[in-house]
Amino acid sequence: MSDHLTLVDHPLVQHKLSIMRDKETSTKSFRQLLREISHLLAYEVTRDLPLTTKRIETPLTEMEAPRLDGKKLALVSILRAGNGLLDGILDLIPAARVGFVGLYRDEETLQPVQYYFKVPEALEDRLVIAVDPMLATGNSSAAAIDLLKEAGAKNIRFLCLLAAPEGIARMKEAHPDVSIVTAAVDERLNKVGYIVPGLGDAGDRMFGTR
Repeated sequence: MSDHLTLVDHPLVQHKLSIMRDKETSTKSFRQLLREISHLLAYEVTRDLPLTTKRIETPLTEMEAPRLDGKKLALVSILRAGNGLLDGILDLIPAARVGFVGLYRDEETLQPVQYYFKVPEALEDRLVIAVDPMLATGNSSAAAIDLLKEAGAKNIRFLCLLAAPEGIARMKEAHPDVSIVTAAVDERLNKVGYIVPGLGDAGDRMFGTR
């Protein structure tokens, strides 16, 4: 894809995503599949992390062994559905710092309203990966990135499961410096802002709140 958008079309990702889209898939299975997919997406979004070396001793000899360089990266969940991706990424990167951004959409203005914001310190020195399964209109995602930049973040990536063309365009307009990694780009948004064909409300399906 482009520098701004990376589509992870690995067969395992696409297979698991198809099961998640099925309306008959249970809450338990949906949650487990989201965690599994997040492992695979995390591999892609962290592909070019900087490395240094550290001298270690194996059972046979000494060697200069590659290790991650710099401050530990920060994972920021856009509540509430972002927690599904967050949990899986933490399986792979348990030492990551973690933050949360809470936003809801005002039903009259349709604009995102902040209700919670707690992030690690020294964001300017960390790679920050913001996670939310759905990039729909892009308004909430763009607002979350605004908040992260205000908190000092300079190197930000956005990780999602599904993206709509409208959301991708909105993010590119608002934050052209923030790359997007996603498992699928769907057709469009419907009249109420849901991704089509999509998978419904990710938070409801993950937490069984429908």
